[in-house]
Amino acid sequence: MSIEKNLPPLYRLNVVIFIGLPIIALFAIPAWGIYQGYSGWAWIWGVIFLYLNGLSITGGFHRLWAHRSYKASTPLKIFYALWGAGALQNSILIWASDHRRHHRYVDDNERDPYSAGRGLWFSHIGWMLRDYPTNEQDFSNAQDLLDDPIVMWQHNNYVAITAVMNIVLPLLLGFAYGDPIGFLLIVGLLRLLVNHHTTFFINSLAHYWGSQPYTDENSARDNTLLAVLTYGEGYHNYHHIFQTDYRNGIRWYQWDPTKWLISLCSWLGLASDLKRVPNFKIQRAKVAMQLKRAQATLSNKTVAEPLRESLERELQLFSESLARWKQLQAERYEARVGELGSALEEKKQELQDKWDQARFRSCLKGLEYSLKLQCGRLNLLQAQLQAA
Repeated sequence: MSIEKNLPPLYRLNVVIFIGLPIIALFAIPAWGIYQGYSGWAWIWGVIFLYLNGLSITGGFHRLWAHRSYKASTPLKIFYALWGAGALQNSILIWASDHRRHHRYVDDNERDPYSAGRGLWFSHIGWMLRDYPTNEQDFSNAQDLLDDPIVMWQHNNYVAITAVMNIVLPLLLGFAYGDPIGFLLIVGLLRLLVNHHTTFFINSLAHYWGSQPYTDENSARDNTLLAVLTYGEGYHNYHHIFQTDYRNGIRWYQWDPTKWLISLCSWLGLASDLKRVPNFKIQRAKVAMQLKRAQATLSNKTVAEPLRESLERELQLFSESLARWKQLQAERYEARVGELGSALEEKKQELQDKWDQARFRSCLKGLEYSLKLQCGRLNLLQAQLQAA
């Protein structure tokens, strides 16, 4: 409550964009539909623009520039810069810098620009409507972006680019199809509003609604419905613990078109160095959360001794797996230490490295399999604890 006592001044332009435009749309879109109607092409192009804008935010602004989860070619960067500007969510530089601060200070009401701790409305849209101290621009966390010519070109020409993408292009398409007003309302206005709020769902709903299979150290949640609405960004609990992974949906069946786009670009030679979190780390996080929940349930209940012993046994197995992982990491590091001078020694080292890597991968696969089995046992144990 104290946060809202002395409200900072409004950003008038943002109020027009985020409050005024929806009010205009509420009356103008139905009125034109009743008076004139909309062509099927207006709706088709509206969906096309929606996905081009949305995927440029998630694949470009978010996973490429904010998190550096892969590398992109110049043509792909230009594509992201243009269509991302069409989403009207600020320049790459400001968007990515704010997002990095969000991850660093997540849920900190004094430093997270859109902290969920300040309420659903604030994290969804309220933070953009007023001159809050957390909105002060600070690019000290974005030197790499300041050195990127495409990022800076888009930043310096942002108003012109977004005007072309949001007004000029829909109008040109509308004239081509003989329906400029209809295209401006559907492809320009309605598409923009849908794109805004689906993106904002990740800042708001994805911190309130869903599951926390990997960590409860912050408010982020995994939510499949939000993933469908946000091009794969709804697996937010995973993203907050493993933010450098180019994937949000790590299973083949999880809806993540941004991941598929990046993979396609990699196959076409437009992207490279796609970062993936090792499976062992993912399984380790899941088991740690299951153990934490089982311990919490156990501490709040009087249960039979066999269940208590089962939990202690699982804790011991988890500790052993972690110890083995650390040992493998140390052995792998030691195998790489030191540079050998002669060509013969270099070849010998290369062969040794290949052998060490093969051995490491084999041991790691075994550990991953053990953790998957432990996940299953812990699920059964959790059910037994809940029933006790």
